[in-house]
Amino acid sequence: MLRLSIVFLTLLLSSIVHGHEVRPAYLQIDELVTKSDQSIYHILWKQPVVQNRRLPLNPIFPEGCNINDRMPVEVANGALLHHWITDCNLSEAQIQIDGLSVTLTDVMVRWNPKNGDSKNYLLRPENPTLVLASESSQTSSYLLVGIEHLIFGIDHVLFVMCLFLLIQSPLTLIKTITSFTLAHSITLALSVLGLVELKQGPVEAVIALSIVFLARELLLSNPKQSSLTLTRPWLMAFFFGLLHGLGFAGALREIGLPEDTFWSSLLLFNVGIEIGQLLVIAILASITWLLTKLEYKKTGILYASWLVGMVAAYWTLDRTLLLI
Repeated sequence: MLRLSIVFLTLLLSSIVHGHEVRPAYLQIDELVTKSDQSIYHILWKQPVVQNRRLPLNPIFPEGCNINDRMPVEVANGALLHHWITDCNLSEAQIQIDGLSVTLTDVMVRWNPKNGDSKNYLLRPENPTLVLASESSQTSSYLLVGIEHLIFGIDHVLFVMCLFLLIQSPLTLIKTITSFTLAHSITLALSVLGLVELKQGPVEAVIALSIVFLARELLLSNPKQSSLTLTRPWLMAFFFGLLHGLGFAGALREIGLPEDTFWSSLLLFNVGIEIGQLLVIAILASITWLLTKLEYKKTGILYASWLVGMVAAYWTLDRTLLLI
């Protein structure tokens, strides 16, 4: 557990300045026309953009595939959208994602043959190639995406960390995390279904502000004084959970949900987020236990509160200025 805690802190420090997780890339291949020896395909490639720089990820198709890349590149939700047309035989062909092995992101792949069932794949840095028409990852890939989205979404991690440090009672912590889970599950589902639509920019700015609020509560908390945050933290967690659910939905909308397994994929993504939350809490508990043994718990919480507050304040200012 101590080794896992060190890894967690390393990821935290490496990501803390930016506050955004690297969202998965997305490759969709639609077979439009079927011929005896080759077919015509439409290819959608969503290439993630981080800090105004696109990730050096590119799909590599078999030799003989003539890629028509003359269509204009679109920009949407932190990604570049490439639309290509090619004529070749991709059935059972090997496709590779160049550059994936040196990144921390994944690639969701959707294969839609004209005659046959659609298949989903998840490519990871340690396995950047796939053979179309092979056994697919199916909806289980969304479970892993949900886990990674929470763990590498540093703003969500810091929010959960503040809740953990603010609440002393295990029972109250369970109630608060449950309330947070219920709230973000509601807005996640409503947003993905298109019933609630908000731009990601303002949502991410308010999410950062919610972390500033919790960091302030940590610094000013006094057991002798009652406040809504201390007496009924589950109400506060529910309110902010509604906002965080909209943030979770932003990533899910980018990679999309397959129509034939929509509900199961959505459920697995949400379950993945909950697993990620539990992992974060387990790591935080081990770190807190270690600090308590070393008699550094109060000092550690104080420094952590100041650090989180300053970083979240920077995020709030940075994300707000981007809206102007």
